[in-house]
Amino acid sequence: MTICIRPHDVGKASAGELGKAVKALGFDGVQLAIAKAIKDQNGSPESLTDEVCAEIRKGFNENGISIPVLGAYFNPVHSNKAKVKAGQEKFADHLKKASLFGAKFVASETGSYNDEPWTYNPKNQTEEAFQEVKKIFSPLAIAAKENSTFASIEGAWHHCIFCPEQMKRLLDELNVSELGDGHVFTTVDIFNYLYIGNYQQRYEIFDKALELFKGKIACFHVKDFIVDGDSLKEVAIGTGIMGWDKLLPQIVKNVPDPVLVFEGVPEKEKSLAYFKGLLEK
Repeated sequence: MTICIRPHDVGKASAGELGKAVKALGFDGVQLAIAKAIKDQNGSPESLTDEVCAEIRKGFNENGISIPVLGAYFNPVHSNKAKVKAGQEKFADHLKKASLFGAKFVASETGSYNDEPWTYNPKNQTEEAFQEVKKIFSPLAIAAKENSTFASIEGAWHHCIFCPEQMKRLLDELNVSELGDGHVFTTVDIFNYLYIGNYQQRYEIFDKALELFKGKIACFHVKDFIVDGDSLKEVAIGTGIMGWDKLLPQIVKNVPDPVLVFEGVPEKEKSLAYFKGLLEK
């Protein structure tokens, strides 16, 4: 098991400085969004020379921190198609260069017809939305196969791929031989699949995700939450109602060598200590 954090949740600095900080917190690896984490880097295809990639990798690796996942998140249904094209190109370039970082996966979400922020829009949960997401990710599935690496797509209730069943359909349609041919995986963020109307079914939703995505899970995002009025509010791991004491054994049982990523988690050290305590049990 590899327990990771997004380094931009720690700060924005050089790779070496971030590697030291991540190691000091007690994590094993990172899900790296280069533009958000690395100082003076925008993560564009032009800026990521082989030398820059090697330097970034060294900064983390020399501190014992791996980079299993690169983040290249973009909104595939954004109304500004120039932004969509730029997002595609950046994602494809990350797939091409993933091995230079020692990364296996390049990750994104599926966006919203509300351009920014990516919040709920009724149009997200339509066949049109599904087909548009599939159209945008189809060439990226091919790029993953051609570069012998893997794309990872993350669903969320308020995004265009809004439930595990829809994600399973997308994976199946992108993994056909003429497209990804098995090179498209998913990031499972159980919190993202929840909203005020279904959070009480979170264990059933999680079990369904494990069943549907067997063999196709790139990583898990780790979060906890409380109910705050009509919304779900993220809190430190172990202080909310998610129930990682129930979810974590399911991961260990069903997924070999899982990668778990703390994403935007408050009270990082306290949260990690709680999580590691569960593992010791």
